[in-house]
Amino acid sequence: MVADHGVDPSPLPGVDEQRSGVSGNGDGARGKDSRGSLRHDILVWCGIPILVVLLVRILLIGCYVIPSGSMLDTIRPGDKIATVKTMTHLVPLHRGDIIVFKDPADWLPAEDGNAFGDEYLIKRLIGMPGDVVACAGAGHPVTVNGVAIDESAYLRDGVDPSAFPFRVEVTEGHLFVMGDNRANSADSRYHQDDSEHGLVPVSDVVGVAIGRYWPFDRVGAMADHRDVFADVPDASTDTAAGASMNESADMSDTGKER
Repeated sequence: MVADHGVDPSPLPGVDEQRSGVSGNGDGARGKDSRGSLRHDILVWCGIPILVVLLVRILLIGCYVIPSGSMLDTIRPGDKIATVKTMTHLVPLHRGDIIVFKDPADWLPAEDGNAFGDEYLIKRLIGMPGDVVACAGAGHPVTVNGVAIDESAYLRDGVDPSAFPFRVEVTEGHLFVMGDNRANSADSRYHQDDSEHGLVPVSDVVGVAIGRYWPFDRVGAMADHRDVFADVPDASTDTAAGASMNESADMSDTGKER
């Protein structure tokens, strides 16, 4: 008797149709959700990495093609190099670094080929602010704060550290730079009469070379050779000051050429 008072299992009129319609709408919604999810996944897995790469390229990495032979044999004409863009407080500069900088005082016409962005040059950083950089001429090493440095690790074979004598005191906020191919590099030695006295303002440095990405057979990291300067005293020490006086006496004997 209780069973006779149960719910009639037969469907009410129109219920099947309503269920059918709801089911159809549900499938459509799921289809839309699926397409939206696909677009979201594409954005996350493709768009974001591309954005990150672009930001790194724009903000952190510079790419340059080398037009001249002033850095032979370290860097050859046609090489493509990557640099870390300099932010003084994040990427401090060191002696030995290969740096890319804006033309400080119309140096480019003296370079062999000036297609390096028609604005930038590339040299090795030899002297920091306050340093005394000198050389007694052909057959003699370059000295920094009175300490002779062995540059054989990067100088082009058969080339003197400098074919002529010079002595430069690097002023505050400036750098002294030289090419590895000293026989064919119009570097800080040759521009001591310009508005910057042959020095490069630190603010003009745009990057430090970290590697070569072309040609493929020479792809790799670029050594900075900071170890060459390991024994060079800080410019503020008494040793450096004494060395500066000794260098002045030595240079008075050899004279100064340009």
